[in-house]
Amino acid sequence: MRMAKSAYLTDNAFTEQNIVCYDHSDVISNGYKVRNPLRFPAPLMVFQLSIISLTSLIIGVGLKPLGQPILVAQVLGGIFFGPSALGRSEVLRETIFPPRSVMALETAATFGVFFNLFAIGVECDSKRMFRPGKKAVIIGISVLFSSLISNMGMATLMQSFITMDPPLAKALPVIAISQCIVGFPNVCSLLKEMQMLNTDQGRLATTSAMFCDVIGFTMGAVGFIKLQVEKEHSIPRKMGSGLSPLILVIFTIYFVRPAIKKTLKQRPDGKPVGENYFVCILIIVLTYIFAAETIGQHFLFGALLLGMAIPEGPPLGAALINKLHYPIGKLLYPVFLTTSGLKTDVFTIHFKSLWVISLLVLFSVIIKIAVMIIITRFTGLTVHDSVIVGLMLNSKGICDVVFFNLWRISEALTDEHFAVVIIISVILVMVIITPLLKYLLGSIEQQSPTKRRTLQHSKPDTELRILVCVHHLQSVPTMVNLLEASNATEQSPIGVIGLVLIELVGRAAPLLITHNHTQGEIPEDASISLQIINALRQYELAYETCVTLQPFTDITHFDLMHEDICRLSLDQNATFLILPFHKHWEIDGSIGTSSRAIQNINSKVIKKAPCSLGILVDRGILKGSMAILNNQKGYHVAVIYIGGPDDAESLAYGARLARHPNVSVTLIRFLMFGYDNARERKVDNNLIEAVRYENSMNENFIYEERVTRDGVGLSASLRSLEDRFDLIVVGRHHEESPLLVGLGEWSECPELGVIGDFLASPDVGIIASVLVVQQQRVRGKLLNKAAKPVVVNNQDGGPYPEINNHNNNGMSTPTTVSNDHPRWEITIDRAN
Repeated sequence: MRMAKSAYLTDNAFTEQNIVCYDHSDVISNGYKVRNPLRFPAPLMVFQLSIISLTSLIIGVGLKPLGQPILVAQVLGGIFFGPSALGRSEVLRETIFPPRSVMALETAATFGVFFNLFAIGVECDSKRMFRPGKKAVIIGISVLFSSLISNMGMATLMQSFITMDPPLAKALPVIAISQCIVGFPNVCSLLKEMQMLNTDQGRLATTSAMFCDVIGFTMGAVGFIKLQVEKEHSIPRKMGSGLSPLILVIFTIYFVRPAIKKTLKQRPDGKPVGENYFVCILIIVLTYIFAAETIGQHFLFGALLLGMAIPEGPPLGAALINKLHYPIGKLLYPVFLTTSGLKTDVFTIHFKSLWVISLLVLFSVIIKIAVMIIITRFTGLTVHDSVIVGLMLNSKGICDVVFFNLWRISEALTDEHFAVVIIISVILVMVIITPLLKYLLGSIEQQSPTKRRTLQHSKPDTELRILVCVHHLQSVPTMVNLLEASNATEQSPIGVIGLVLIELVGRAAPLLITHNHTQGEIPEDASISLQIINALRQYELAYETCVTLQPFTDITHFDLMHEDICRLSLDQNATFLILPFHKHWEIDGSIGTSSRAIQNINSKVIKKAPCSLGILVDRGILKGSMAILNNQKGYHVAVIYIGGPDDAESLAYGARLARHPNVSVTLIRFLMFGYDNARERKVDNNLIEAVRYENSMNENFIYEERVTRDGVGLSASLRSLEDRFDLIVVGRHHEESPLLVGLGEWSECPELGVIGDFLASPDVGIIASVLVVQQQRVRGKLLNKAAKPVVVNNQDGGPYPEINNHNNNGMSTPTTVSNDHPRWEITIDRAN
């Protein structure tokens, strides 16, 4: 005879009223031909998890064009299957979410919650939580306590002047307290999903939310201790209930965290964290959760406490986050949000409860924004930015849903009030604030800089500010060589802004670290930046009278890295921005590594850069990386000029390089055979003549003109450069010309432009590094119009009567032209 066990479940599968018996001996069915698999726990749970994930995904895709976060889709997915929609059908309810499945589903959801909160604790930077900036402290204290006092006052007034039933009157203070929550997980999740973490407002909001969590976490723990002490009657038990959480915290800080750090130090450098570390941490997590429940605290206390004890970032924190991301973040955690929606029954809501709670929630939202506006005098924010930060601090998420579920279980909230706060406080508030945030931040981004930040328009006797971005240590030598070649002098110094870019892994909030000579402790995953910065400091010391260095380290998501690059270049008043190419060469000429993420970063920066920029294709390993300062053979640079603002910018940079005594510059101008436009010719001629005149006495400056008929002749001429140069400088964009026909059809890297992509291709055989230059765009438009250069087919006269030595059999014939500038060569393509 089969035994049966009883479980206390709800009328709609989620209240504690009915007793349901189920067969404990059958967990897995023998297939649908024998019996219905949905009558057995394991197949039923698999089906439930699948349909929950699929429904949330479909709703999320539908809401994405509206800019709604995934949280809304996951809660709506539960409401869709709950008694508010499909759950009203008894057949569907008994088939998909029968009462006998609730215990298993709730258990899975609980595992999702505490492991998700453990992951949040791992991602939190405990040092930033307890040592926030002045602005974060002011905002955190002002918003939290002002909201608490105002909301409780509003709830008291509503209880006094509005006639309501006792359950609603009892629920109002609880709801008022819930609206004071400024949860870091809520704010961080929303801003990460909306790609606003790296904005100035986003950084301030996340830091303020961290500080609010410290206060809220402490107040919550004290509240639980107070409840446990009140339940006990003997003095020893009261002392035990009060001191046990404190003992657990002290044990974690002074024993567990140091033990984990010591264990990690014994691991060989560079070796990934082994599986044993991961298994041990999971066991400790479960132990902490059990310990928290044993001492009278909620299990979330243990999960968060241990998570914050794990060192964030690589190696352990990042490994844990990577392993927990999909099974917890994408499967079990959404189950918790969905089950919260399953408990929501809109048909139990009365109109009075709806408008009373809605009024209180709306009042709380307005109070947080109003407080942010009031304290602008102390924060230094504009009213516009204060409204944005206030909206961010109104974010709803896991913290709110967890507390609503706890209060529902403790009967502080009825099913009716639970449904109202889920719909109004979580869903409706998020639906409103997300488009508002996009609109307000979008209006800031549209205010593009109108000031010219180009090399071409910079005064020669002013400081040149260059922002150098570095991902890897191996790209530093070529980058430093380029900086040395830029010819820093006391009359025209160079200000280098060094930005080391590191992917954010195992952390919740991004970091932008400002380094100085008295730099203190930095995160372990940023230690590589010290080597890069030390190399840049050597360049600064070599030119200490005319070079200054401002180093930064940016630890953020690849998807948001371009925002920090553009913002820093704007804040630091950079004129030129240098980005590393996403491919690295091996010493044998093959491509060693390639990063699609870095390529995407470069493409995004190209669209939003507030100054001129260059993408450096580093092939220094193929020619050696001897410093220019000590290089007696010189540094050979070719500047390719076809026409257009980007070529004008590369010409301006080449002119600066030509002033360096150890740098020889060859300006190669490509002309189209048989094409004439005097107006366009004049623009290019004036630019080139100015550079030639400046270098008329410079023996290291050579000017060449190469006349070609089409793209075939141009590509052949470019291939002939081979290994003559250490660096080739070329503009990214060129105006349409028959010279470029056919060259862009097989483009692999469109961010380099047609010529840049051709020169960077490993099939061409060029071993020189390539710098692809783009002139600053103001509101997406070019600053000037530099037309394509031309030459007429006139062998007897015209603008180039000196051209002679015709040879129809060869591709081209170099001819020296005698004029005031002795180093001038013309090459004519006579093919076809």
